[in-house]
Amino acid sequence: MANSKQRHGSSMVFDSIYPVVALMLVLVACVELCDAATVVDVYRLIQYDISGVPFGSRFSSLNHHAASLSFQRGADLSRSVLILPLRELDIAFLQDYISQKQQSLGGLLILLPQTFRPGGNVISETQGVRQLLAQLEKLLVHSNIPFPVYFAFENEETDAMLAAVKKNDALGQQASATTGGYKLVISVSEPRKIASPTITNIQGWLPGSRADGDSNQLPTIAVVASYDTFGAAPALSVGSDSNGSGVVALLEVARLFSTLYSNPKTRGRYNLLFALTSGGPYNYEGTQKWLKSLDQRMRESIDYAICLNSVGSWDNELLVHVSKPPENAYIKQIFEGFSNVAEDLGFQVSLKHKKINISNSRVAWEHEQFSRLRVTAATVSELPTPPELLESAGSLSDTRQHVNDDAVIKGVKLVAESLARHIYGHQGKDIQIFADNSSLAVNPFYVKAWLDTLSQTPRVAPFLSKNEPLIMALKKELEDYTTEVSIQQESLDEIFTFYDSTKSSLNIYQVASVTFDLLLLLVLGSYLIVLFSFLVITTRGLDDLISIFRRPPSRKMKMA
Repeated sequence: MANSKQRHGSSMVFDSIYPVVALMLVLVACVELCDAATVVDVYRLIQYDISGVPFGSRFSSLNHHAASLSFQRGADLSRSVLILPLRELDIAFLQDYISQKQQSLGGLLILLPQTFRPGGNVISETQGVRQLLAQLEKLLVHSNIPFPVYFAFENEETDAMLAAVKKNDALGQQASATTGGYKLVISVSEPRKIASPTITNIQGWLPGSRADGDSNQLPTIAVVASYDTFGAAPALSVGSDSNGSGVVALLEVARLFSTLYSNPKTRGRYNLLFALTSGGPYNYEGTQKWLKSLDQRMRESIDYAICLNSVGSWDNELLVHVSKPPENAYIKQIFEGFSNVAEDLGFQVSLKHKKINISNSRVAWEHEQFSRLRVTAATVSELPTPPELLESAGSLSDTRQHVNDDAVIKGVKLVAESLARHIYGHQGKDIQIFADNSSLAVNPFYVKAWLDTLSQTPRVAPFLSKNEPLIMALKKELEDYTTEVSIQQESLDEIFTFYDSTKSSLNIYQVASVTFDLLLLLVLGSYLIVLFSFLVITTRGLDDLISIFRRPPSRKMKMA
């Protein structure tokens, strides 16, 4: 009976200790995460292959401590995420880590000023910072980087974290599991290949007026603009100027001529063909496939084509790029039409000739795809030279703040007036068909609304679905002003391979050092032992407390 009571008492004592032990285990598990996490949106550097050759960032997950440029030279950063504000960037320093002249990084986080956020602050960044960002993009996009690279925008949380990290690094206290500090965590699956990426072309017609008894096919004038982009961070590549401005100019030209062509009395004897093409950064592959999809008779009926590319950031001069010699009669006619209109509007246009090499797969300008099929074409652009492959096609610095609405409006007037004078036979005459304050005037509110929309919409083709809202919106817009609107969807050339995982959430933890953890555990353990002893003494007595820690008699002694 006495033994039974003793066992019952001991059982009660041990039952009372279980919750205390469980609480202690929970505290041990949570000790490193005692400070709440800050969550920041981050945008991963693009990952792609060209003919199997890898480029961009090859990894996506992060779980390392933060480091800054204030770290001690020679320090091991292979398990650290280096935080680099754009304004403090040293291209040569970063190039050494990318080329692995220095030991590799655990990861790289580049902090961009808020002025580069799509649809963000209207204050423009300095030209020097924009040029620095362009150099950075060129380096990152054309390198094979063996660690995760992310972009984020500066805010109060990132500024406070960076200041603390810099202070510790300057004191030689580089963050680690031993010393504590800030830990950056991105938990995502490894990137996967995008299966069969598509490019989507959209076209619409404004049929001309055929004279009674005329059975001949009417000539056609094509107005074309590529709408997709390419940049270091696909989730930020909005391309406000390249080529959002060209898309907006095309839509406004279509709207203006739809008013003229809606009246049989003012309908011209030319068909107008409007095309929004995809695959621009990839040698204008969408334009090539769209042209080849046209009926041969239709293609041969194209009198000439005007391609619009980057017309939103110029002051007094636009350039007309051509592949055929300037002495060509058609080229002379097109350029003279532009020159006369530009003179009336108070600015200049210049002709730039670049001969194409048919054997070279590189297509520098969109009009070259027409020239390869012996169709006369020209590109109207502010750019003096063609961008290199996968460059200047929607960079991080190409945001709404750097596009001038008036520049786009002047570009629209240039194209619309020159087309109208050609269609209605008013070449050389000082006649403004689309005069300001008339029913045919350019609508600045329409231009602004579409520039704002495109400047908030990333448009990297491989990441756009077949039913992407933007594509449907562009299709609907053409349907409002043209007829026989159709969509053509093609697969992107197989030499290009892209990988997903373009945007993630970065969790920032402020973690304590191991020394602090051990001290905290010691204090908690001591407190729990004292608490437990107090409870046992007050409820069961001192003898019961001592019996818990007394060594039980061996089995042999019991038998004796």
